[in-house]
Amino acid sequence: MTSLDDLPIRDELRGRRPYGAPQLEVPVRLNTNENSYPVPDAVVEAIGKAVAVELRDLNRYPDRDAVALRTDLADYLGHGLTTANLWAANGSNEIQQQLLQAFGGPGRSMLGFTPAYSMHPLLALGTGTRWLDGRRGADFGLTPADAVAQVRQHQPDVVFLCSPNNPTGTALDPEVVTAVLAAAPGMVVVDEAYAEFARPGTPSALSLLPGHPRLVVTRTMSKAFGFAGGRLGYLAADPAVVDAIQLVRLPYHLSALTQAAARAALAHRDALLATVEVIKEQRDRIVAELRRNGITVADSDANFVLFEVGGDQATVWQALLDRGVLVRDVGLAGWLRVTAGTPQETDAFLAAMAPSER
Repeated sequence: MTSLDDLPIRDELRGRRPYGAPQLEVPVRLNTNENSYPVPDAVVEAIGKAVAVELRDLNRYPDRDAVALRTDLADYLGHGLTTANLWAANGSNEIQQQLLQAFGGPGRSMLGFTPAYSMHPLLALGTGTRWLDGRRGADFGLTPADAVAQVRQHQPDVVFLCSPNNPTGTALDPEVVTAVLAAAPGMVVVDEAYAEFARPGTPSALSLLPGHPRLVVTRTMSKAFGFAGGRLGYLAADPAVVDAIQLVRLPYHLSALTQAAARAALAHRDALLATVEVIKEQRDRIVAELRRNGITVADSDANFVLFEVGGDQATVWQALLDRGVLVRDVGLAGWLRVTAGTPQETDAFLAAMAPSER
């Protein structure tokens, strides 16, 4: 049988493993930051009707510019944004890949501050962009001074910032973004996949878009909207950035069915986002309970919690799995990440993490 090594793939791809978390059938699955709550029946019905309208015309290509969807996304975000400021694709991963296709590539570099979203280096690899591994402080924080120093050292073509950061969960001080914008020679991308879960008073980089044509904010409907299976991500930026993305986007990349389903979801945003506060309560409960048991926990503005296990994280991960609870080993020595789900899922996780069980 032919193996991967027998194929003439690019040298930099050899020995690599595809991105992905274990997909295991267990009673409590808290490893991929999904929204644990199913789509409400009324929204299921609305999405079904919207998709059904498109079915007879599947012989025709969809709106390649997704104008109606982008208009709805602009309405959702507010901040004075218009259709011209928005672009949508199949998840924020594709959005970020398109950004690197337009602004990165061979001979160019991308700086990220790890630990952060582990897909970012893979997106750099896939687009031929040189990855620059920036560092955070011992507490996983990132100060304006540290960020600027690394930007000035590397002079990257693209800087990626995560707020809230994955896997640590904490939102950035907005001064980090403004400082990086002032120092960076190229594009600055702020990944706000978990923005809807941020604690009260946490600002969004969306407020910085006016007057900053090299700033891009990426978002997703996978988390707060519970639309992970729908695969819809988007960006907000200066209209010139949207023009640049259209130079590299695949023709008709966003299906008519995806556009219709996403528009129906946005029309029922209140019902879908009703779970956000409940999830935030469970997140804060996890943080409080783990700390009460003497466990070090990173502050979280997301729908997950990063916690220290005081040893080999793979051993603790397996012990939790043996008790029917699947969490995420993000490859950070001594730490694991758990998604905040339903109260019942939190009960199961905390029971599995009780001192008597460890």
